[in-house]
Amino acid sequence: MTTIDIVSRQRVEMIDITSEVCRIIAARGIDSGMALLQVPHTTAAVTINENADPDVIRDIAMELNKVIPFEDHYRHGEGNSAAHIKSSLVGAGELLIVADGRPVLGTWQGIYFCEFDGPRQRKMHIKVLAG
Repeated sequence: MTTIDIVSRQRVEMIDITSEVCRIIAARGIDSGMALLQVPHTTAAVTINENADPDVIRDIAMELNKVIPFEDHYRHGEGNSAAHIKSSLVGAGELLIVADGRPVLGTWQGIYFCEFDGPRQRKMHIKVLAG
C-alpha cells in the first residue's frame, strides 16, 4: 500500500490527483490488475469525473454546496455535518482497472480527491493488485 499526502487550500475543493495515481501504479510494475483508492477521512472523498473542462468540477462543488448547505440546523457539535454528508454521498473509495500499467479511464476522465472540510492535510491510500 502507498499513502499519498494531499494538502487542500479551500473548504470545498476537488483536487486532480490523476497523475499521482498513474505514477504510483506505474511504479508498482503491475501490467494488469486493479488499484483500490481509499480515503481514511469522514469529511473527504474520492471520485472520477471529467478533467478536460474545469467548469465541471466547479459545477459539482457548487451543486453539492447548494444541496447540502454548510448551515442547516445540524446537530453535530463540530459544525461540519455538511462535510460528513457530502463524503458519504460521494464515497470514500474507488476501484480502478489497471491495463498496460495504467488505470483504465475514459478520454475525459480524471481522478479527484474531494475535500469537504478544508483547508487540511489529508491522506489517501492506494493499493495496486496484480491480476
